[in-house]
Amino acid sequence: MLEPFSIGEPVSAPELSTHDRAALRRFHQAAREALDCQRVLKKVGLNLVGELLKGQGQFVQLDHYPKGDVYDRETGGQYYYHAHRGGEHGHFHLFNRPAGDNRPGKVKTPTHLVAVSMDAWGLPIGLFTTNRWVTGERWRGAAETLALAETFAIDHAWPSWPVNRWVTALVSACRPQLEVLLAHRDREIARLRAEDPKVFENREIEVIGQIPLDLPAWTEHLATTLKHREA
Repeated sequence: MLEPFSIGEPVSAPELSTHDRAALRRFHQAAREALDCQRVLKKVGLNLVGELLKGQGQFVQLDHYPKGDVYDRETGGQYYYHAHRGGEHGHFHLFNRPAGDNRPGKVKTPTHLVAVSMDAWGLPIGLFTTNRWVTGERWRGAAETLALAETFAIDHAWPSWPVNRWVTALVSACRPQLEVLLAHRDREIARLRAEDPKVFENREIEVIGQIPLDLPAWTEHLATTLKHREA
């Protein structure tokens, strides 16, 4: 798994006590769906990252995969995969924009939801947030970003239906992680902006906070919490 990291105070542990049973059931169902996408690929010797790199030629650091990114112009969702950091094979950057912004010829700049670190076997190992210059995003606060995460979906089959289902499910399954990461991001940016009004373009500040992710363990934790809540 990815090592925890923060530019300031540590990122809090994901919190489940603030979520009702209906929310826990959504998270658990989404986590099981994400694991199922990994399972069906593994059955035939494939993995999530390999699906995106298939037919893309030589793997070059910093290049986006697949070329041209993955968009759903109905939902506003977007993602790409690339590599440039140690401790991982590479990572997904996941974005969304309000669907009303996504009219033909008027696709507006999206908001970055979270980045997902992947290991050499194509499995998720962590989640992290980034400074604005990293993705050139339209910066929104945690509440607005979480609202966009709520509607994130890639609802088509290119370049891989299992991968698109997986990224869609993962955002829902990891809602508690997004909550703590984005709240931490906003606090740290507010602290840094008090000292440096141009912090959004400070190339020395790239990753703001990151936490490890063990998806099978998280799925089991959700199941156990839900069972206790329903007892």
